[in-house]
Amino acid sequence: MANGHGIKTIMVFIEGNEASLIAAQYAVSLAKLTGGEIIAVYVVDVKTLDDLLRARIFVRMEEMDYERDLEEDGKRYLNHVRGLAEAKGVAVTALLEKGDVHSIVVRKVKELGADILVMGELETPLSRRDSYYSEGERIFREARCPVLVIKGDEEIRELYDSI
Repeated sequence: MANGHGIKTIMVFIEGNEASLIAAQYAVSLAKLTGGEIIAVYVVDVKTLDDLLRARIFVRMEEMDYERDLEEDGKRYLNHVRGLAEAKGVAVTALLEKGDVHSIVVRKVKELGADILVMGELETPLSRRDSYYSEGERIFREARCPVLVIKGDEEIRELYDSI
């Protein structure tokens, strides 16, 4: 925890799914209760797009279109998180990054001095291989701060609504 002063910098990893929006509600609630701030991070996975291009699954134009779509999705999700935070009077910084998802999130945790990383519930892996390649699993294992994985959608919504 930063300088022993508790949880002040709360990073929340935003993916394009409902679980990450629930995590954002929890992060806002935590920030409101601790007087902290939120840093919301969404990463456009250009590494996977490059892999698809190299494997000739995508042609260059398709890759560019898909990357643009992912960027727009990221902006929409980050704007939603910004709205959640502003509605509760919580300071928020929204970061749209591009690259290798887990590497960027882990690096941002360190660079920005996050006291805690909040993320949505991890998907159940279908195999050991899936758990190795899951971006969420890799972030969970490699982040060098406490990581809080959020479960319990209804309870989180009630907490958010109550603050």
